[in-house]
Amino acid sequence: MLWQGLDLEVAPGEFIAILGPNGSGKTSLLKVLLGQLGLSSGRAEIAGVPARAGHPDIGYIPQQKTIDAGVQLRGTDLVGLGVDGHRWGLGWRTRRERKRKVAAAVADVGAQAFADAPLESMSGGEQQRLRVAQALVGDPRVLLCDEPLLSLDLANQRLVSELIDRRRRTHDTAVLFVTHEINPILPLVDRVLYLVDGKFRIGTPDEVMTSEVLSELYQTEVDVLRVRGRLVVVGTGDTMDALGAAGAHCHGDPGTPHPAPRDSEARA
Repeated sequence: MLWQGLDLEVAPGEFIAILGPNGSGKTSLLKVLLGQLGLSSGRAEIAGVPARAGHPDIGYIPQQKTIDAGVQLRGTDLVGLGVDGHRWGLGWRTRRERKRKVAAAVADVGAQAFADAPLESMSGGEQQRLRVAQALVGDPRVLLCDEPLLSLDLANQRLVSELIDRRRRTHDTAVLFVTHEINPILPLVDRVLYLVDGKFRIGTPDEVMTSEVLSELYQTEVDVLRVRGRLVVVGTGDTMDALGAAGAHCHGDPGTPHPAPRDSEARA
C-alpha cells in the first residue's frame, strides 16, 4: 500500500511540492492524475471531472531524459508534440494556428535563440525549458511536474522553477511538483505533501518540514535544520539512506511494481 486516506484538494494557482523517500508513491500520485494508474478505492478528479488519459486540462513535465544521438528532432518539434496531441491524443487545427501556438510557447520560456536547433545539441537546461513549453502549449489548468529539476545545475534549476511559478501566477494554473530537493522551490511553495511508508502530512513548509513531523513519519530521529535559508535534513542509518544527503530524497526504481493506492481522493 503506497498511501491510504489521502484527501488532497488543490486550488487554482496553488503550488504543492510532493516529497518523500524511494517508493513512497510520489510519481504514482501523478500517474493517478494522468489516468495511467487506478485507485483501489476513492476517486481522482481534474477540474471537476474524473482523471483520465488525454485530459485536456493537464500539462505534464517529465524528468530530464537523455536524447539519443541521431534523433532528428528540433526544439520546435518537441514543443509541437504538445499541440499535435501525440502525448495526449488531442487533435489540433490548422498549420498556421499550430505554428502560432508553438512560437508563443517558445517565447514564454525564452527559448527563441535555440528552439530551431537539434535537441541533441542542446544542454539539459535548454531541453527542459522546451519541455516546459511543450507542457504549457495546450494552456493547461493543472501542471504535473515529475522531478523536472533532476540533473540540472543550480542556475537551470532556478530558471525552470521560475518559469513554472510565473505560469501559475499569471494563469492561475495549479502545480503539483514532485521533487527530491525542496530548496530550489522553497520560496515558491504554498503547501508540502510528504509521503512516507503509507503515511503522509500536508501543510505549509513550516508546518511539515520540521524535526517533529519528519521524525514521526520516519519513526526515528530526524533533524531539520535551516542554514542560510536552506533546509538540511539529517538522519542516521537507514533514515539517511532514504533521505539522501542534505535533504535530498532518493528516487524510486521505475522497474519496481507498486500496489495500488487505497482510499484516496485527489482533486485539482
